[in-house]
Amino acid sequence: MRKSLSLMASAAYVSMSVFAYAQSHQPWLDKSKTPDERAKLVIAAMTLDEKIILLHGIMPLALLSDSEITFPEDSIPGAGYIAGIPRLGIPALKETDASLGVTNPLGSRPGDVATALPASLALGASFNPALAYEAGAVVASEARKKGFNVLLGGGINLTRDPRNGRNFEYIGEDPLLSGIMGGEAVRGTQDQNVISTVKHYVLNAHETNRHTLDALIDRAALRESDLLAFQIAIERGQPGAIMCAYNKVNGAYGCGDDWSLNEVLKKDWGYKGWVLSDWGAVHSVDYAVAGLDQQSGAQLDKEIWFDKPLKAAVQDGRIPESRVTDMAYRIVHAMFAVGVVDNPPVPADIDYKKNAETALKIAQQGIVLLKNENDLLPLVQSAKRIAVIGGQAHMGVLSGSGSAQGTPSNGPTKVIPIGGHGDFSVFRNAIYYPSAPVAEIQKLVPDTKVLYDAGLHPLDAADLAKKSDVAIVFVTRHELEGYDVPDMNLPHGQNELIAAVAAANPRTIVVLETGNPVTMPWLDSVGAVIAAWYPGQEGGQAIAEILLGKINPSGRLPITFPVNDAATVRPELPNRGAEADAQVSISYVEGADVGYRWHAKSGVKPLFSFGYGLTYTSFEYSNLKVRGGDTVTVEFDVKNTGKTAGADVPQLYLRTTPQEPSVRLLGFERVELAPGQRKRISFKADPRILAKFDESARQWSVAGGDYKVSIGKSASDFVLDGTARIKDYTIKP
Repeated sequence: MRKSLSLMASAAYVSMSVFAYAQSHQPWLDKSKTPDERAKLVIAAMTLDEKIILLHGIMPLALLSDSEITFPEDSIPGAGYIAGIPRLGIPALKETDASLGVTNPLGSRPGDVATALPASLALGASFNPALAYEAGAVVASEARKKGFNVLLGGGINLTRDPRNGRNFEYIGEDPLLSGIMGGEAVRGTQDQNVISTVKHYVLNAHETNRHTLDALIDRAALRESDLLAFQIAIERGQPGAIMCAYNKVNGAYGCGDDWSLNEVLKKDWGYKGWVLSDWGAVHSVDYAVAGLDQQSGAQLDKEIWFDKPLKAAVQDGRIPESRVTDMAYRIVHAMFAVGVVDNPPVPADIDYKKNAETALKIAQQGIVLLKNENDLLPLVQSAKRIAVIGGQAHMGVLSGSGSAQGTPSNGPTKVIPIGGHGDFSVFRNAIYYPSAPVAEIQKLVPDTKVLYDAGLHPLDAADLAKKSDVAIVFVTRHELEGYDVPDMNLPHGQNELIAAVAAANPRTIVVLETGNPVTMPWLDSVGAVIAAWYPGQEGGQAIAEILLGKINPSGRLPITFPVNDAATVRPELPNRGAEADAQVSISYVEGADVGYRWHAKSGVKPLFSFGYGLTYTSFEYSNLKVRGGDTVTVEFDVKNTGKTAGADVPQLYLRTTPQEPSVRLLGFERVELAPGQRKRISFKADPRILAKFDESARQWSVAGGDYKVSIGKSASDFVLDGTARIKDYTIKP
């Protein structure tokens, strides 16, 4: 026993000696120092060549047949790899796409799966910041156990166009909602010692010609909309990295835009992390001067600009070495701040069953009940026959494609090839996750006949619907990165299918599995509609539970549903049919008035408003108190006046400023209440949402005077009104 104790003491002494040696010879490994101190110390020990090592990385995937790059032994097949500096104790950065879960692009890691979460729009529809934190933590914990230390996600861009093929990766159309939810996902990620990357900075609102598109917008309006969403997310989550976008903004490529990267992000906001490029988005070594810190997936660019060309530019004086030092500093600062150096990834088993609970929870809270005529839902379990029609509902639930495409942990997917051309045509497959709604519905009603029809022929579907107590029509639209949908219609004759079924049985329910709003010419003839988005790997169960009343729906729309394409700011998809390399532009004339703000300003009534959603119970608001001063502060009561427990999402809106009518979301909270239960809610508005941005003065200006505010159930349904007197003042940018 004494010998064992002696050996343990000797081992402890050796360990302490090694630690002491590291402290004295590599003081940046001293955990008691601040990230800033540690970053400065390690940067001072680096050579120019070592700094440049950190500034460019490869995509460790054998996707390019002519690639001559040899992948490092410690790289993991995935999105990105940046070599470390072993002599200084700086680890490599191993990056994975992870907007909706850890991806396994094209099966590059055979047999590797991950929890596949619902679309970000579903997370946005939950209006639940705590759930966003949980989602970030789940994805990061799985990434860490797979060996990754950087997540490339998620999207903070506002959903400006209901045809954008990548909207399913974004949270919604409002800067407050997107900023808060995105910031909480960042916090959840980085609390797992994994660096979070928010993207795509900035104004990546269309996929058509995304590599050549010039997004034109007033700079002040951009500050009040997309940039404000990023600013709130950064303040709340402090992400280690920002990914810049492919598109141009007012003539400058997003990854080489001095104004947005240097002036706004780093100077005005004081951002301390680093800016990494999107893959294949760097066109010049001069992007380093414009604010880009790291070239990603460098083999996809014409040249590895941030390697030998950058060193040559430093040596001939075109780029100061101090800039290279700053670039490297920002990267190692984030690595120390997040814990990547001190707590490296450790391979470990993953509790996929437990993590699936989070995927299920997001789907449950994100499903939005849009219509429920005569309380058709929840379905009574006395039904003898339920017809389930279309949407491959016997097979699974649809997912969005591209770099966010997951490989679910709960079973094999079903793949329907679509084909096509373009950079992302290899991802143009409709992939269904294995949570099949037909089977999940049958589980909940074992004594009921649940009969499925593929919906290929409307007459056959109508015959089945006529013989059934209720008909549930599942409709889908596949959407993906790299492609916008040409219009808001459902493809494959699904509108005609719904019309035929509804004519045969008025007790028809429509379930939407899409990444965007759709037109609903059949809306008046159906009894109920739910928006399930792309509901993730547990989506079939969540849909069944909503339909049968096991879960009370509580989702609220994070994006406005226009009546049709004509009732949008751009009635036709911009640049539709343009050649891939065409130099095109879009003038975002709506400015800061995105989504519901544009509808309110233009007087165009939407089909369903931002913030809208029904439940199986009822809520009332009362006892409003409003105070002014520097900003608007409100208190009010919300009460569940129904017979069922449920969750409500009361929302605070600005209605008018001293200058003009202006509808803007000022606050929201998801609250769960039992029947008869009442809760006091309070909101304090971010004064920047009350303000206008003065670009010439580089500041927010809050006009003094009276501000009308309302508590509402959506952006067009206001219940309680009040007025606050606000003083005149300015806010730093």
